[in-house]
Amino acid sequence: MILRLLALLLLLLPLPGLAQDTGAADDGPAMLVADRVWLEGKSRVVAEGSVEVLQGEARLRARRVSYDRDSEQLLIEGPIVLTRGEDEVIIADAAQLDRDLRNGIVQSARLVINQQLQLAAARLDRVDGRYAQLTRATVSSCKVCGTKAPLWQIKAKRVIHDREEMQLYFDDARMEVMGVPIFWTPRLRLPDPNQTRATGFLIPSIKRNSQLLTGVKIPYFIKLGDHRDLTLTPYLSSETRTVEWRYRQAFVNGRITFNGAVSQDSLIAPNRAYIRGTGQFDLARDYELTFQLEGVTDDAYLSDYGYSDDDLLESNLIISRTQRDEYVEARLSHYYTLRPGELNNQIPSIVGDLIYERRLFPRQGGELRLSAEQHSHLRTSNSAILGRDVARISAGAEWFNTWTLPLGIRAEGLVGVQADSFATRQDPTFPSNQANVAPTAAITLRWPWVRTQNGISEVIEPVAMAAWTGGTGLNVANDESTRVEFDEGNLLSLSRFPAPDRREVGFRGAVGINWTRINPDGWDARLTLGTVYRETRDANFTLSSGLRNTASDLLIAGQFRSKHGITLTGRGLFNEGFGVNKAEARATWTSKRYDLSASYVWLSADPTEGRPNKVSEWLFSSGFDLGRHLRGSLSGRYDIVADQPISAGVGLTYTNECVEMQLSASRRFASSTIVTPATDFAFTIGLRGFSASSSGRGVARVCR
Repeated sequence: MILRLLALLLLLLPLPGLAQDTGAADDGPAMLVADRVWLEGKSRVVAEGSVEVLQGEARLRARRVSYDRDSEQLLIEGPIVLTRGEDEVIIADAAQLDRDLRNGIVQSARLVINQQLQLAAARLDRVDGRYAQLTRATVSSCKVCGTKAPLWQIKAKRVIHDREEMQLYFDDARMEVMGVPIFWTPRLRLPDPNQTRATGFLIPSIKRNSQLLTGVKIPYFIKLGDHRDLTLTPYLSSETRTVEWRYRQAFVNGRITFNGAVSQDSLIAPNRAYIRGTGQFDLARDYELTFQLEGVTDDAYLSDYGYSDDDLLESNLIISRTQRDEYVEARLSHYYTLRPGELNNQIPSIVGDLIYERRLFPRQGGELRLSAEQHSHLRTSNSAILGRDVARISAGAEWFNTWTLPLGIRAEGLVGVQADSFATRQDPTFPSNQANVAPTAAITLRWPWVRTQNGISEVIEPVAMAAWTGGTGLNVANDESTRVEFDEGNLLSLSRFPAPDRREVGFRGAVGINWTRINPDGWDARLTLGTVYRETRDANFTLSSGLRNTASDLLIAGQFRSKHGITLTGRGLFNEGFGVNKAEARATWTSKRYDLSASYVWLSADPTEGRPNKVSEWLFSSGFDLGRHLRGSLSGRYDIVADQPISAGVGLTYTNECVEMQLSASRRFASSTIVTPATDFAFTIGLRGFSASSSGRGVARVCR
């Protein structure tokens, strides 16, 4: 034992430390463990049998290691395993390295990077701990089964791996698929799996469109620094010459992203283009600035190229601050419509808003809510009525408090005052100026009945509200409250109009009941029934809103969720004859192998809401495993009233440890003055192992 310790000491004395990869500092003395250690002569130390050398993040395992102090060389006999953290593993038969393991020759080596990419070579030369040069190398991330060729591999005369730049450089490279050469290049550069941002080509794709025919997209990523980059994607076919682009930049206090495209095609002349940008910045005193920019040269461009289904583009600039008891927002927006039949100079295209909300808690109890809002919208048309411009100022103060009454009844009381002032221009059918001050009061009662048994909780809660608002309402245009939704969220609201250009006035009330069941280990359910009563009929509500008459439609809304991943949600408005005005339902099922969802919507005809005909549509989407590596998807949308499909899509994705292939097809059946029925096909293939984002994804194939 004493002789072994002396030999170990002799070995460690000339090894001050295996230098780090950067060569900048030492990690302290190395540690050696072996079955036998002895001294040969005066300068040679030999370790044999399960030899391990550890220093810092480096670990060397071998059958035999001998160190010559005069030449400072390590002769290593394999099998050899040299690891540096979790990102690099070298397996070899024999090696001759310097004492720091930074330089030397490795015979019959296999380098594994980030547990993904394998590089096998007849010889590996290490230089300065940074470069690894592999001679007669084969590179692949596929699992190799016996002597069979992998699914894909790259063979090269020489491969250099730069650890600092995280790049792979190939000389005389040949791409093979299942052993068949398909591509050759004299030079090739690819990122290693640890690289997250590197200049170079990204995964190309093939796309076929019935209007633009077959084309190819070849994205090229340009790293402009640590905090910004640019991606250019040429899209070429016989019918179009397009360049898509995306620019991103991060700042100390925010970030911006811009993307767009420029096209020359046979569909519309001359050039076509679109741009979209978003940004977010943190300002002083907890303020936040966000912006969005959208623009397009023609109404059909987005749909022709499949960039977006939006029919209304919004550009805005918002400065806001959200605190526990205060909210401040300043917003300026511009809208551009792509909808057939709408003219941009006749819609409120420029909209400005200033919003302030504040909560106070007086000593007398309760909560005081203060609000103020300035809104204006401008049409660019100079015509009377069609060019109507409106500005308003709204302010309100409400005191709110809650009490617990006998039998566990919860009471909520509210009193307040609301003030509105409107200025209308370019519309002689409305007064130029209107103002109103309206007091309001409301009381709400809730009586929750709770039952708990075997960990399952059930709550039945009858609710009722009585409210009154003074005034008669203003004679102003309805530009903001054009769509009213009646649901369980506003059953007990003072006003169900979305904006102050319309307010509910007079006496009104609401009654309903909520039922909730919560089982931590089983199924949960919620159900709400409610209706609204008012003293007089309110013609400001549309026919399909369910709120126009003195007694509203019956609201029924519910949700069911099971532990097996099934979720059902539904909501509907039913009139006196139990006819349906509006209804929607959604069902989803999520499991390890399947993701299914289906939705249905029914809307009765309502010209006031811009819907001359009833709407009855259903849509579905699904994803499902077809095996260990294959996953399919289906989607569709169907117009029941017209008895014809609106859109449909199908897709297949094949993924394993070394490749990902996607094939998709979609069809748009709808048509209008700007939308043409079209069919799209897309095919993308990507080699895994050259991107950090692919780490841990994909199921490895099984050798048979």
